[in-house]
Amino acid sequence: MKKQIISVLTSFVTALPLMGINAFSVGYGQGTAVDENNCPTGAVEFNSMYCDSGTYSLTGDKSRIIITFDQGYENGYTSKILDTLKEKNVSAIFFLTGDYAKKEKALVRRMIDEGHVIGNHGMTHAKLPDLSPDELKEEVMSLHQYVLDEYGYEMQYFRYPCGEYSEETIEQLRNLGYKTLFWSFAYVDWKTDSQPSPDTGFKKLTESAHGGEILLLHSVSATNAEILGDVIDCLREKGFKI
Repeated sequence: MKKQIISVLTSFVTALPLMGINAFSVGYGQGTAVDENNCPTGAVEFNSMYCDSGTYSLTGDKSRIIITFDQGYENGYTSKILDTLKEKNVSAIFFLTGDYAKKEKALVRRMIDEGHVIGNHGMTHAKLPDLSPDELKEEVMSLHQYVLDEYGYEMQYFRYPCGEYSEETIEQLRNLGYKTLFWSFAYVDWKTDSQPSPDTGFKKLTESAHGGEILLLHSVSATNAEILGDVIDCLREKGFKI
C-alpha cells in the first residue's frame, strides 16, 4: 500500500527547473471555489504551476484520495487513528515534526511497521521562507537524518509548516531531494478547544471529496478520530480508492 501511494505521487514528476524563481513568501490555501469535478480551483491552479517541480496539491490519480496527518504533538488520538486505518486497510502519510519524532517513538515505529508513509514537517516547525539557505537545510535535513538514524527510514516528502512557501524554497527543497505535498482540502480541525461536531466534520469531509484529493487532517482532533472510519467507508461508497 505504501508503494502505491509513492507511485501515485511520483508518477508525473519531471525534471524541469523552476523559471523566474522568487523568494516572496506565500500562504497556501485551496480556497472554496470548485470546478465541475468538485475539485478546488485554487488547488488545480497551484498544481499546474508547481507539479513539474515536485510540489503537489493534487495527485495524478483521479480515482484515489490520499489521507495525510500533520503530527505536531500528541493529543491521545493517534493510536485510535492507527487502529482505524489498520481495520480499514488504509495507508496514510504522517508528517512529523522533530519534537514528535523524538517524543513519540512507539507511535512512529508503529506507523512505519504498519506500512504508512512518514513525511518531514521540519525539525522545529519553522516557516521556511524566513530561513537562510543554510538554516533551511538544517531545519529539513537534521530531521531527515534523525529519522534515518533512529528508525532506519528515509523520508521523501515534505509539508510546509503553516503552508507558507516561496518559489525559492521549493527549489531548495527539490535540491535536497524532497518532493513537497500541500493539500486540496483541509478544514479547521486543529483547535482542540473548539472541535466541530462529528456530524459537521463528516459532512465537510465527505461532501468535499474529489478525485486526486490530498486530504489534510490533524491527529490532535477528537472529531477526526471519532469519524475517520465512517468517512473512509463513505468515500469508498462514492467510488474512491483510499
